[in-house]
This record gives sequence, structure tokens and C-alpha cells, in this order.
Amino acid sequence: MLLTVTCLGQFMVLLDNTIVGAALPDMQHRLHTQLTGLQWIVDAYVLLVAMLLLSGGVFADRFGRKRVYLTGVAVFTAASVLCTLAPSLGWLVVGRVLQGIGAAALSPASLALLAAAHPAPQERIKAIGLWAGFSGIGLAAGPVVGGVLTEAFGWPAIFLANLPIGVVLLVAGLRHLGESRNPSAPAIDIPGTLLSVLAVGAMTYGLIEGGARGWASPVILGSFAAAAVLLAAFVAVEARRSAPMLPLRLFRQRLFTVSNTTMVVVGFALMGSSFFFSQFFVYVQGSSILRAGLQTLPVSLAMVIVSPYAGRLAARHGFRIVVTTGLALAGLGLLALGMVHADTGYENVWWRLAVVGVGFALTMSPLTGAAIQAVNPQEGGLASGISSTTRQIGAVLGVAVLGAVVRTRQSGGASFETGLDSAFLAAGTVTLVAAVFTGLWLTRSKPAEGSATPQCLTDPDAVTASNEVSASSLN
Repeated sequence: MLLTVTCLGQFMVLLDNTIVGAALPDMQHRLHTQLTGLQWIVDAYVLLVAMLLLSGGVFADRFGRKRVYLTGVAVFTAASVLCTLAPSLGWLVVGRVLQGIGAAALSPASLALLAAAHPAPQERIKAIGLWAGFSGIGLAAGPVVGGVLTEAFGWPAIFLANLPIGVVLLVAGLRHLGESRNPSAPAIDIPGTLLSVLAVGAMTYGLIEGGARGWASPVILGSFAAAAVLLAAFVAVEARRSAPMLPLRLFRQRLFTVSNTTMVVVGFALMGSSFFFSQFFVYVQGSSILRAGLQTLPVSLAMVIVSPYAGRLAARHGFRIVVTTGLALAGLGLLALGMVHADTGYENVWWRLAVVGVGFALTMSPLTGAAIQAVNPQEGGLASGISSTTRQIGAVLGVAVLGAVVRTRQSGGASFETGLDSAFLAAGTVTLVAAVFTGLWLTRSKPAEGSATPQCLTDPDAVTASNEVSASSLN
């Protein structure tokens, strides 16, 4: 029962993450908002997940994994109801913020519960494999479920779908989950958490609102200046704390720095481009919302199918070859998407989406594996969490920056279709540059003092299960 409860919780988070993309066109119509409003609907959620994910894991270890998991489920479910009832864009964004807080507690706690309940390595690998599999199902089901619910009942229905799942999880969790905690868990880094949220939030505000308010307006320039000051303060605070949420010393390892830098690009290009997939099919090609949800499936299906093999390929051929190949494929797929038009037949579109999905599936879990290999074995969980966080930061920036590209082209008189082409081309170019970057620099740096290669990186089966988690978690 524990396995079912934890897997279902992660399924709900992943389903919600991809289901929203299918409903964006209906949200724009019913809420009478512009592209900026849609960006906030997505980024309000991703921003909180990105900045609170590491703290959520520490909370679970210190205060009880069951308690934090069920609290996260309750917050996420209540926030979903608020989103369903939201009378305006502002209230919907508030609901999405609360959903992000709930997800940041729920997801790491679910994995911690699973790991604590399966101390034997082989049992743990199998359990994590099932957990990752449920995540993949949620990722793939989101566009279809979102299209069906939105077409039939309107966008509020996509959030209401979380209510029965949340109630079942709370009832089953209270009855069947056992409490566990780590008494030696580090203290919670409250200053670092607050500064990171404010810094990335200020930067996101400037990127999203810059197109509407003017890039040279005092408010936008002030937000960028505030982001720089807050980021500097965050670095200063983290450098002085004995137990920081982000140990800066880890970035002395080139493999760790390169893998996380590349992960930012992966989040940027994948989430930034995915934000526009349904909008392309609805607004450019005239598809219905349901049909658009089905048409975006090649991306998520390709990722679900290929991700289980990425770890094995990395264990056999090395991180650099697999990641560089994946980034090159994803970049070329995005460039190809930048050349589709209103009259391009779907038979000439789906394979471009599939190439993008295959490419990113080959990059995410090996990049997490590279980050884990760069640190001491006892810090593998921290390295995996940082890798997930950097991907989420990239996702926040991707939605903001590529949205700014579209708005800038439109303000210059270009059509929405032309703006989308420019966004896809920009994402593809950045991804190909990252491929060159990893091809040159994603190599093993000098091991940290006392480090050894973790077992999960020498056993192909273990690396597959471990890295699938990072590939699918909160993607």
C-alpha cells in the first residue's frame, strides 16, 4: 500500500504539470488574458517547485516524511480546488503558487518514504523503478486528459481532477503510511531559501513583464537590479553557512558544474518550447483543444519510452557521448519545429516532436548521474536534488525568455506564427550550443577528497532506476 500511495502522489504532480499545457488556449480565451498571463500561470508553479524542492527534502527528513508528504498532498489538493474556483487570473496564479509549495513538499517526501521502507538495495531499485514508471504515465497522460477535460468542461476541470486523487491519498496515507525521519538531518536554511525565491522571482518578473511594460522601464530595470543584488546576497549567505541548502564547494568539481549548467539549458529549452506546443496547434493550425493535446503526445511518449535506456547507455558509453548526442538531437528537432507553418501537415510535424523528446530523454538522467558521480557517495541525494532544481530554474527562465521572444516579434509587427518560429529556433540554437559545451567539457574532473564511485553508477540496472527518478521527477 505504501508503494501505491507514494506512486499515486507523484503521478498527481506529473499529471498536473503536463495537463496545464493542453488547457492554456482555453484559459487565454475564458480569462481574457494575454501571453503574459499564461506565462504566470505556468511559472508561478514551476518557480516555487524549483526554489523549495531542496528544502522540501530537508523538511521531510527533520519533521517526518509521512507528515510532510500528507501536508504536501493537503496543500496541493486544496490549491487545486482554489484553481478550479478561481474567478480571475490573479486568483489562479495564487492557486498555482500554493500548488507549487505542495508539490515541493509532496514529491521529495514520497521518494524518501519509499527509500526508507525498502532498505535492501535490490528492493529499493525495483520500488524506485515503479515510482518512476508512474511518473512517466502521468507525464504522458497529461496532454490527453487535459484535452478531454478542457474540451468537455473547460479548463477548471483539469484542476478539479486532483480532488478525488488527493482525498484518496490523504485517507490511505493516514491509515497505511509509517512515520520515519532522519534525526541527523541538517538544519533548514531559511535565509538561503528566501533569498533564492526572491532572486529568481525578481528575474522572472522582469523577463515576463518586460515585453508589456518596456525593457527600459524603471520597474523592469529595478527588478533585474534587485535580482542581481539578491543573488549576490544568496551566494554570500551560502558561503558562510555551515549547512547551506546549496553547498557552493560542490561547484569546484568541473563535472558537477558542467552537468548542472547543462541541466539549466535542458529545462530552458524543453519547458520553454513545450509551453507553446498546444498554442501552435490551436492558434496556428486551427486544431481543437482535444486534438492539440493528442498532437503533442510524441514528445512525452518518446521521453517515457527512451528514458529507461538512457542510464544504461551512459553506463556503457559514458556521459559525454550520450548527453552530447541527446542535446544535438533535441536542438535539431527544435530547429526543425521552427520551420513548420500553418499549412504543414501533421505527418511532417510529429516526427520533429518525437526527435525533441528522444533527445531530451537521453540527456536528463545521464546529467543527473554525472552530477552524482562528481560528489562524495553520501552526497548523492543532495546532488540529485540540485540537478532537479537547476532543471526547474531553467524551466522558469525558458517560459519567461521564449515568451519574451514571441512578444518582441509581435510588437515589431510579426504574426504569432512567426514569433513561435523564432522561439523554437532560439531554443534549438541554445540547445546545440550546449551540445558543443558538453562535448568539450563534460568529462570526469578530479574526485573530491575521499570520494568513490557510487554503486549506482557502476551497476547498469541501478543507474537506470536511480536516474529515471531524476528524469521524470517534476519534469
